[in-house]
Amino acid sequence: MDHENTALFPDSLRLRLDIAYDGTDFSGWAMQTTQRTVCGEVTRALQTILQTSLQLTVAGRTDAGVHATGQVAHVDVPRSTLDTRSIQNNPQRLVRRLARLLPHDVTVTSVQEVPETFDARFSALRRHYVYRVANNPAGPNPLRARDTAHWFRPLNVDDMQEASQKLLGLNNFGAFCKHREGGTTIRELQRFDWAVSEEPMGPVLEAFVTADAFCWSMVRSLVGAMFLVGDGRKPVDWPASLLGAEKRDPQVPVAEARGLCLYQVDYPPLEELGERQQKTRDVRSAHEVDEKP
Repeated sequence: MDHENTALFPDSLRLRLDIAYDGTDFSGWAMQTTQRTVCGEVTRALQTILQTSLQLTVAGRTDAGVHATGQVAHVDVPRSTLDTRSIQNNPQRLVRRLARLLPHDVTVTSVQEVPETFDARFSALRRHYVYRVANNPAGPNPLRARDTAHWFRPLNVDDMQEASQKLLGLNNFGAFCKHREGGTTIRELQRFDWAVSEEPMGPVLEAFVTADAFCWSMVRSLVGAMFLVGDGRKPVDWPASLLGAEKRDPQVPVAEARGLCLYQVDYPPLEELGERQQKTRDVRSAHEVDEKP
């Protein structure tokens, strides 16, 4: 699980971890006692190296089967532990040590010291996702089958693009989110664009989705709604007509998890981290929502 932005040790420093993983064989990010998770693997590897208990806070708690190339987490570690392992002056040395311990489907690509005002979750300005889907009768290229979904009905990308643009802005996306008690479904959708590339086995569509934050299943539901528009079963104006609803609409399908990847998280300059963190906490304090797109 994720934790509040408080140091666990009296003499600690904060590290930012940039993480990539193939989510196929993980039960999501969040730590679970009986399931294999990304947080569980990274935490165990770090604790083995540093020989101390640690707690990670993540930018976006991805759901089971969802991938990442640009996930971000932070962790507070005692300075004395880093001193004894010759890491303090160069935390990036942890990258090589972690690579020896982590399984093949997760890697820490960068480690750097950050100020205590940096919070991987609450300091984030926006998250960027991409969704890949093969649109042909045969399905995705077997070499990309773990990160590419499949929609066998022909899709009209122009209609999907038009429908996507009608959803941009600050809106209540309750029709596209799984319900969570006490949570808000108001989000600012900043980008929702479609592109198509002709690959050897047929067309592959990519949706680029950006928002300040996402509620549970929001990205995959937005994509699923566009599939119904693209294959002609729903009109272009239909997704926008659902905005403002308080409850999830049962007509909206949730696209396969395997097509979704978190590829970037944006943060403000160092001098604005504290202000951004406080602003985000003020907004979410009364309405907490899991980040499981």
